[in-house]
Amino acid sequence: MSGQQGEQDIGRAALPDPLTSAPRSPVPAPAPAPRPDEKWDLPDGFAWVYYAENGSDITKPVIMADASGLGRSDLGRLHRGLETGFPFLSGLRHRGRTVILLGFDERSASLMDNANAAITAVQRTIAEQRDHTRLTVGGFGTGGLVTRYALAKLEHTGADHCTGLYFSYDSPHRGGVVPLALQAFAHFIPGPENDLARQLNSPAARQTLWRHYDAGTGAVRPDPEREKFLDALGRFGHWPQLPRTIAVANGAGDGRGLPFPPGDLALKINGPVFPGTALYIQGAGDGVRVADLKRLLPPAAQRITTDGFPELDGAPGGTLDTYRLLAERLGAHGAETDLHHPTVCAVPSVSAVAIRDLDRHDDLYADIGGLPPEQSELDEFHCSATNTGHTAITRELCTWIMDRLPA
Repeated sequence: MSGQQGEQDIGRAALPDPLTSAPRSPVPAPAPAPRPDEKWDLPDGFAWVYYAENGSDITKPVIMADASGLGRSDLGRLHRGLETGFPFLSGLRHRGRTVILLGFDERSASLMDNANAAITAVQRTIAEQRDHTRLTVGGFGTGGLVTRYALAKLEHTGADHCTGLYFSYDSPHRGGVVPLALQAFAHFIPGPENDLARQLNSPAARQTLWRHYDAGTGAVRPDPEREKFLDALGRFGHWPQLPRTIAVANGAGDGRGLPFPPGDLALKINGPVFPGTALYIQGAGDGVRVADLKRLLPPAAQRITTDGFPELDGAPGGTLDTYRLLAERLGAHGAETDLHHPTVCAVPSVSAVAIRDLDRHDDLYADIGGLPPEQSELDEFHCSATNTGHTAITRELCTWIMDRLPA
């Protein structure tokens, strides 16, 4: 493979998947996922059912939805992720809970379409449940938005979802973040096989990103798909009203962000296709440089700037090793890279606990512990002690959720 062709192939590298995106650690990999007790086919999705320890049917059910990404959900991988760092899934089963892992035929599809799978999963769970414990329903990352929408829609139509607890795990209720530098670079990559751009232009990404880069016009704005989703959610009352609503954030709640300065170089790229391309950490203000994009084949050069952005990349929140992944894929395909900052914020803490918007620096970096908790849209929430990987499974967050399950 030539260096030019290889570097173009970087477009086939999508963003890292939640539950496997936390920084590398010496924690041993969990065993392969066991065979589920039941498998369900659902509209726009499917589910794996694991009975409680020593159980033989569905009791005390917990439905947990996968997050967004490209392609069909891999529930075996989701199961392994839920046992990495802390045995969340097996801990639920040990407490007598049936765990239902909800996957989607296409994770990048519209959240409203994937909510069809969640709605059917809830209805089937109710039909097959052998006790009278109220359901627990929620999800990881965007899975928390899908289930939030599904429960709210069921209530709006008058259906009884029999849910006592809704939870979200590092879900972008007020918007998620992909660095604008990376969004622009994704569309700068030549060639038709560009999964990175396809992911960032997917309905799920456009509905959840706080700001989306339009490659056709260069506009940076809340995408119309996001406005459509929020309008639909608003027609259903924004949140399910019947269950108790809780959330956890992988980000810290003390307002302390990631340890790098805004405007600093994040990644420098050299090679036969992108010589001298540089991606920078997002800074605040107007006319702020976030990327210098240079390409030889076909030749092009572009400077990307932002107006009115806060310091998003370093905000307190659940993180992704976004630039590390990009550097590794570029290096594997012939480019020289100079990586300075591998990790950026993906879901700000204030978004995960629905207490502040992302437009203002003071809100983005708010000391959540010092805010009146009733300012959150949730009944209760919990932030991580430190900034950890987006949807990383930790003892702190998982035990907090398990202690609040319906009796």
